[in-house]
Amino acid sequence: MRTVIVIPTYNEYENLKPLIEQILALDFADLRIVIIDDNSPDGTGEVAQTLARTYSQIKVIHRQQRRGLASAYIAGFKYLLKEDVDYIVQMDADFSHHPKYILLFLNKIKECDMVIGSRYLSGSKQVKWASWRLAASYLASKYVRLCTGMPISDPLGGFKCFRKTILANIGLDRIISNGFVFQAEMTYRTYREGYRLTEIPIVFYPRRSGLSKISNWIAVEALIKLPFFRLIS
Repeated sequence: MRTVIVIPTYNEYENLKPLIEQILALDFADLRIVIIDDNSPDGTGEVAQTLARTYSQIKVIHRQQRRGLASAYIAGFKYLLKEDVDYIVQMDADFSHHPKYILLFLNKIKECDMVIGSRYLSGSKQVKWASWRLAASYLASKYVRLCTGMPISDPLGGFKCFRKTILANIGLDRIISNGFVFQAEMTYRTYREGYRLTEIPIVFYPRRSGLSKISNWIAVEALIKLPFFRLIS
């Protein structure tokens, strides 16, 4: 299985190197990593480039300015459309998504087209989250399900594994989201095309180092755009 891990970064100087080392320590032969860095002012791009010089499995896409999560992922996905790849795993760089789940994803993807790491299935857990944040996250997921009709417990989950064939068919150039609601749009477009989706429970960890990228505008974007998902082309 030719598998690529896609990791967007912005100010992840302290997290990136240990994360990459844990991924590369997995018992998996044909594994590559694509890092998309948006000119992080803390030097994350330089760390990524040093890792790429050290490990041949790593490719770094340097972008000149911060353009958002969706834009970073789409840049990585378009690069992979030209590559010899079977499966793609997308994950955050802050250790909220633990690398230990990657092998579980790759085992489960044999039976479907997309695997989502769920924070809400039985057996899942969100570690050290404030009660208000847990409630907000759960209600946001309920709102996505209401707007889209998807039978997915965690439609906003950003830890995913999917077949490369999905990228060619869901319309990357027609994505309308840029913040974390991008995760819901990718899942919805995949679901709408009739692909087979499944979920596995994960433990969602707090950010190991650095500051959260979630802003008030990201939440507003979700409220505005989600009701229109069923109308997108």
